[in-house]
Amino acid sequence: MRRTPQDVETFHNRHHLRRFTRPVSRAALALAMMVTVALTGLAPRGAEAQNLFAPVVQVNDEVITRYELNQRIALMSAIGGGATEKAALDALINERLQMSAAKRVGLVATEEGIKAGIEEFASRGSLSAEELLDFLAKRGVAYESFRDFVEVGIIWRDYARDRFGPKVTISEAEIDRALQQSGPSGGVRVLLSEIFLPARNASERAASERRAASIAANPTISAFAAAARAYSVAPSKSKSGRLDWVPLGNLPPALQSAVTALPKGGVTAPLSTGNAIGIFQLRAIEEIDTPTPTPTSIKYAAYYIAGGHSEAAMSRAAKVAAQVDTCEDLYGIAKGEPESTLEIDTLPFEDIPNDVAVELAQLDPGEVSTALTRANGQTLVFLMMCGRNFAETGEADRDTVRNSLQGRRLTALAASYLSELKADAVITYK
Repeated sequence: MRRTPQDVETFHNRHHLRRFTRPVSRAALALAMMVTVALTGLAPRGAEAQNLFAPVVQVNDEVITRYELNQRIALMSAIGGGATEKAALDALINERLQMSAAKRVGLVATEEGIKAGIEEFASRGSLSAEELLDFLAKRGVAYESFRDFVEVGIIWRDYARDRFGPKVTISEAEIDRALQQSGPSGGVRVLLSEIFLPARNASERAASERRAASIAANPTISAFAAAARAYSVAPSKSKSGRLDWVPLGNLPPALQSAVTALPKGGVTAPLSTGNAIGIFQLRAIEEIDTPTPTPTSIKYAAYYIAGGHSEAAMSRAAKVAAQVDTCEDLYGIAKGEPESTLEIDTLPFEDIPNDVAVELAQLDPGEVSTALTRANGQTLVFLMMCGRNFAETGEADRDTVRNSLQGRRLTALAASYLSELKADAVITYK
């Protein structure tokens, strides 16, 4: 499946997806609530409906209702942003402050901009806007709640650019230093845990999506590890789903984008791998001295062995591994076998299937993985990394670095200003 690289920043701070300034009326919230509960078949009785709209926090002269809080928790659970009540409430409080600031200078978002924002958000998971909205609706997220979430992101992004943009200048020396030290995406490694759930047909995929949402709703390190041991179909389940340190630039583009949007302990939205879906938890992230730019393409080999993870197939894989040092050595191993037994490809990084790309991310040239299977587990994939290809640094790379540095600088200035707004605000918990 083709993935498009995105320069994604965190959902709640770095990408600035916040609530819009225009107030939502009580009637509109009631209508949205009725739509949501109609989807789940759980219509609230009178007292329960009243409680849904009871204020939970007042931020200066604006309130946050129980309904809004519940909706944000549901949204964060769906997109893997750390679905706790505290995180959801903190995000909503920040949004009230941000949008009050934007409202004072008269910023608004156009319908075309909002539509484009929803489409861009959906594209991170290789979905259409309609597919994303359907995904959210099935998880109890009302359209208006998500629309507000995206709408305010547009407003706050523009506010930060207008207010702080003139203060941000990036020198050529800074760009040179960034390119020398870490490249456009580098200097960072991540510690992840993974869970792969079966998705060999529509009903199995639906069941796995529900399980993934349930796992993401309780994103503690220990809970994710327990879920990996219980449900994952990946060999890493024996290690509670834990992977070793991986340079961020080695990860497939869709996963890079998702991981950089996570807080520690956060869980990604599901990524499709054909016959499975994968979710990943960020356990740690740190800067490193070694550059880790994203490759433009990767050459790798897949030698298929009958028997899946059976003892005989794994024994065969071990013998092959002892006989080969490079991908080209596999031609001799596969001599006389059907042509489909061995595939050696050089593919653009974003075109490599997610499950293959995740395994390759952990390999150096000449190293091998036997974690993957095909044909519903009946065929073992002997996966070998041949090499990564990188583009030469040119003006396009300098522009990418310049934009990245500007974005980081704007984010830091906007975050600092938000802290000032919060310190000056009157916040009352009900």
